[in-house]
Amino acid sequence: MIISRHLTRLTSAGMFLGLSLSAHAFSPALDTSAEIRRTGFGVPHIRAQDERGLGFGIGYAYAQDNLCLLANEIVTVNGQRSRYFGPEQFTVEQRENRVSDVFFTWLNTPEAVNEFWRAQPAQVRDLVQGYAAGYNRYLAQRREQGLPQQCQGEWVRDISPQDLVKLTRRLLVEGGVGQFAEALAGATPPHATARVEHVSHAYALADARLQRFALDRGSNAVAVGSERSFNGRGMLLANPHFPWVGGMRFYQMHLTIPGKLDVMGAALPGLPMINIGFNQHLAWTHTVDSSKHFTLYRLQLDPKDPTHYLLDGQSVPMSKQTVTVQIKQADGQVVPVVRDVYSSKFGPIVQWPGKLDWDNQFAYSLRDANLDNDRVLKQWYAMNQASSLEQLQNSVHKIQGIPWVNTLAADDKGQTLYMNLSVVPNVSREKLARCSDPRAGTKMIVLDGSNSDCAWDIDPKAAQKGIYASSQLPQLLRKDFVQHSNDSAWLANPAQPLTGFSPLISQEGQPLGLRSRFALERLAGLSKKRSVAVQDLQQMVMDDQVYLASQVAPDLLAFCATDLGADAQTLKPLCASLKAWDGRANLDAGLGLVHFQNIMQALQTSGDIWRVAFDPKDAQHTPRGLAVEQPAVAKALREAMLASVASVDKMGLTPQTRWGDIQVASSGGQQTPIHGGPGTLGIYNAIQSVPREDGKLEVVSGTSYLQVVTFDEKGPHAQGLLAFSLSSDPASKYSRDQTEAFSKKRWSVLPFTEQQILADPQYQVQTIGGSLGKAAEVAAQ
Repeated sequence: MIISRHLTRLTSAGMFLGLSLSAHAFSPALDTSAEIRRTGFGVPHIRAQDERGLGFGIGYAYAQDNLCLLANEIVTVNGQRSRYFGPEQFTVEQRENRVSDVFFTWLNTPEAVNEFWRAQPAQVRDLVQGYAAGYNRYLAQRREQGLPQQCQGEWVRDISPQDLVKLTRRLLVEGGVGQFAEALAGATPPHATARVEHVSHAYALADARLQRFALDRGSNAVAVGSERSFNGRGMLLANPHFPWVGGMRFYQMHLTIPGKLDVMGAALPGLPMINIGFNQHLAWTHTVDSSKHFTLYRLQLDPKDPTHYLLDGQSVPMSKQTVTVQIKQADGQVVPVVRDVYSSKFGPIVQWPGKLDWDNQFAYSLRDANLDNDRVLKQWYAMNQASSLEQLQNSVHKIQGIPWVNTLAADDKGQTLYMNLSVVPNVSREKLARCSDPRAGTKMIVLDGSNSDCAWDIDPKAAQKGIYASSQLPQLLRKDFVQHSNDSAWLANPAQPLTGFSPLISQEGQPLGLRSRFALERLAGLSKKRSVAVQDLQQMVMDDQVYLASQVAPDLLAFCATDLGADAQTLKPLCASLKAWDGRANLDAGLGLVHFQNIMQALQTSGDIWRVAFDPKDAQHTPRGLAVEQPAVAKALREAMLASVASVDKMGLTPQTRWGDIQVASSGGQQTPIHGGPGTLGIYNAIQSVPREDGKLEVVSGTSYLQVVTFDEKGPHAQGLLAFSLSSDPASKYSRDQTEAFSKKRWSVLPFTEQQILADPQYQVQTIGGSLGKAAEVAAQ
């Protein structure tokens, strides 16, 4: 039921308490209830008396906004896409359904899922059971009204806690074996009679995804402490760059259990807790780290049998897991297709033609540290409940459940914290030198699988066998600032470099990404002028500065001023657009921005183009300058400029075209212009977009959930946005409202206190109740 705003202001707290007490006293043990209060942009503030009720409210609210999204992801993680949609269709992530199904059937076996479930504490189980029941409750109600057009079919069903465990396990392997789904599903012994054809385009898509992983799931973060902040307390900017569609799309919410939990922020689908957010005393965020979370092992095969490998001189048979996938045929019939997935003691065999070949001499096995991480939900819930920075830090030290991200935090006392305490294989620098081919470098770690001494080391102080103990990982507590934008831990704060770690954890002396250089330059400039204010952190994202332009634009213009010979007339409009461009990726940016992107993306693949090479002693300012005086660079630049002119002409762009006409986000047949651009150009507001048939660029990932949090004596003050809006249902009024606000660079206050919530002009409240029913029964099995 929807209660009127006037009535709710007067009586909602008392009514909710009465309902809760009544349900607790007279209903069966598995009955539960929750209150969902929505404010501007539909943001739900969910309140319940215990974890079971809170999970119920979260699942119900999430289904109201993203029913079809979650239903689709449930089909994916159960390996059932080929059954319902056919084997040759593609997932949201552009992975062939057949490949996706083999991978997730292998990953989410009943044994693995049940083992994960048994490891969860009671509070987490209650949250997950409640979430499933809340989703199912709304699904039943929506069936009576009619399901949305995009999720009508037998594939939409009630979900169980086990389904949510499968979603969680999918999240865990995103930084590891999840990037090798094609390589796992396609791995077949040489000369096998049932050899699977390697589809070149599938591997090309997989390779593109692998290269793009840090861009699609990157992030920026800045935590400012008492020495720099405007009021002597902590400040935090959270700017995760995540997909705008699919199973990694953030959801905004506020969770409360009176006297126990009060936390607001954003979470990924299927998770009944906050991933990035704030509470009364602290705020935190995550950035994708550069640590390694898996290693490959090169296996020396037994010459007599390519499904046996030599370990310490002994022939050892690979284990074989038979995976059965239901495939929908052209005539509509569903038939089972069987695949064998082989594994060594180090993990599954992966085969990538031309890179990781399985022949009669060698094969490659992949070991992912997060496959054994059953602590991730417990970890985030502990962080949600932390009442101090020390508690948050201690929980991460003890639980070690963070999968593949850094954590940055600030508190109301003015402390800032950087932690690279994720799950990292325990392979020392010495072991790496002894067990890997130095010619392979450290981009992809390949160890010797014929020697058991090359297995990961075991530290009894670590929360999991084979990973580093938290005490051995980078962390930094300061009162000025810490920042991170997906580089190593090395220069989170240049005043205190973090060095001396295994290359699997962090590497120093490597070039910084352009977003990190921009952040350090901006923070240095702010410290010289004044203390840091809220607007300063917001503008780091919203002024859309293209940092790389500040490093090379003078050289481009100088090149334009030289004698361009026969190309002068062709390049004249390009040079004019570069000169007129202000070096930002705003909606009103003209063709100068388009040409700059095209030119630099071409040059960055051309080898050494810099006038001043990278210097580890001056990592914040090098490399810089285009060496246009060098013939090879000048030639490459001229070719890039001519190619850009041809590309712009082909797209049908005119001198009047603006960036907002090109880069858009679509929902319900409507388009919203989106500012920002590629993070590889040093744009802090990193936005990834892909070409459409009509010549426009459709946003697929980038800036997602934004928050700037400050504190005073009364608690947190937060402003934020969810760039792609709360709902993925095009028919919802919450499907593009925040996207329009993001387009206009309008942040909103995030209502956290009771006074803020009740005073919101869009306030409404819904009280829901019901039984966990099937969700609890399934979970108990």
